[in-house]
Amino acid sequence: MTVIKKSDFIDSVEGALQYISYYHPKDFIDSLYSAYQKEQNPAAKDAMAQMLINSRMCAEGKRPICQDTGIVTAFVKIGMEVKWDSDLTVQELVDEGVRRAYQNQDNPLRASIVKNPVGPRVNTKDNTPAVVHVEMIPGNKVDVTVAAKGGGSENKSKFVMLNPNDSIVDWVLKTVPTMGAGWCPPGMLGLGIGGTAEKAMVMAKESLMDPIDIHELIENGAETPVEKLRLELYEKVNQLGIGAQGLGGLTTVLDIKINDCPTHAASLPVAMIPNCAATRHAHFVLDGSGPSFVEAPSLSDWPEITQEKSDNIKSVNLDGITQQEIETWQPGDTLLLSGKILTGRDAAHKKIKDLIESGQGLPEGVDFENRFIYYVGPVDPVGDEVVGPAGPTTSTRMDKYSDMMLNPKTEGGMGLMGMIGKAERGDTALDSIKRNKSVYLMAVGGAAYLVSKAIKQSKVVAFEELGMEAIYEFEVQDMPVTVAVDTQGDSVHKSGPAIWKAKIQDPQ
Repeated sequence: MTVIKKSDFIDSVEGALQYISYYHPKDFIDSLYSAYQKEQNPAAKDAMAQMLINSRMCAEGKRPICQDTGIVTAFVKIGMEVKWDSDLTVQELVDEGVRRAYQNQDNPLRASIVKNPVGPRVNTKDNTPAVVHVEMIPGNKVDVTVAAKGGGSENKSKFVMLNPNDSIVDWVLKTVPTMGAGWCPPGMLGLGIGGTAEKAMVMAKESLMDPIDIHELIENGAETPVEKLRLELYEKVNQLGIGAQGLGGLTTVLDIKINDCPTHAASLPVAMIPNCAATRHAHFVLDGSGPSFVEAPSLSDWPEITQEKSDNIKSVNLDGITQQEIETWQPGDTLLLSGKILTGRDAAHKKIKDLIESGQGLPEGVDFENRFIYYVGPVDPVGDEVVGPAGPTTSTRMDKYSDMMLNPKTEGGMGLMGMIGKAERGDTALDSIKRNKSVYLMAVGGAAYLVSKAIKQSKVVAFEELGMEAIYEFEVQDMPVTVAVDTQGDSVHKSGPAIWKAKIQDPQ
């Protein structure tokens, strides 16, 4: 009988979580590079270039691919002949591995988990607890897959109870455009079909642990109904023209994954979960001989690419920015920002709102008038870093605060000039941007380490108790962004996919 030691399991989980924080799977890199090479939309191609450059930097520096280092999910399959040498439960074993991985001094990972989700949402400080799925299987080994799922992609999860004869394809094609770009395409879509509601969701999540192999399926041909569905969805989802970061383009998904199982005759449960550009998952097996570690890849697996210089790149000094200057920016323009910006995301915006409504006002020294805000929750720095990986968070979560932040001080607002974040803005924000003649700039999700290198100074200026959600002041130099919404309220996330959908469906 195989004996699995407590320390072996914990060490293996810790090692796997550190590994996936900075190494992309080779299949993902190969597939993303292939999509990059064929992309025709310059904005989408540049976004993928940033993802690939960031990925190589993280592999070299062993620092997180994304500042959102995720909520941990573990699939633990235990052989019936296994015996445990442990005083901890499987949940406790996983959690201890998570705790050690996320508090690693050489590569600290961002603690993003809050307890009491209905409030108060207090951070657990060590990213525990994990979500653990346990299954008993034949044999004398323990098979473990760990994943770290970012909030931007997890929040886009979808579920529906279709009628038995409804079209799964129609539902997917109707649903994907509603997900926006907060899941950082291009990536994979995982589907779970059948079972019950909760079974479908777990199958969809687990399907994302499989390697990207759609091109092998295309080459060999589909034989089963599930394989045929994968190919149909892969083709038709990419024909939507959503593209990298939602900017419009040829590739929205790199693969479609499907797990299915029997279901009730009256039911057709369908779950769909996207992964993100971080694509963090690893698999290992414990056989009683000691801890198991995933073998490090070779840096030769990463392509050597550089960002192409475009004629429309504009250098911007944020410390001397004027209203007249921002009104010249057009959707899709590439900017290199230099100067001082403030940061803030969900918790900071809510605290600002509460302070204003209570009559207390903002803390001394915090003034948003004619400034830019960056929606970010950075990783803690190590060594000589000014800040750890600091990519953007999904901007739509801040839409409801748009008027409060953008309206001039004479109307009770903060007088903010512009915002920087990830993905599209909703109609509420677009209306506020247009009315106040402000702008929204998009940084690339999935390029957090690359972005952090543009940050030359960092200090907390308010709400230090919020940890990564505190308000920082960054001084940046040549921080790359795209004009996503101009002062007229025109959004590249609306125009881009529409243009490329038409081009793909009618190449003439």
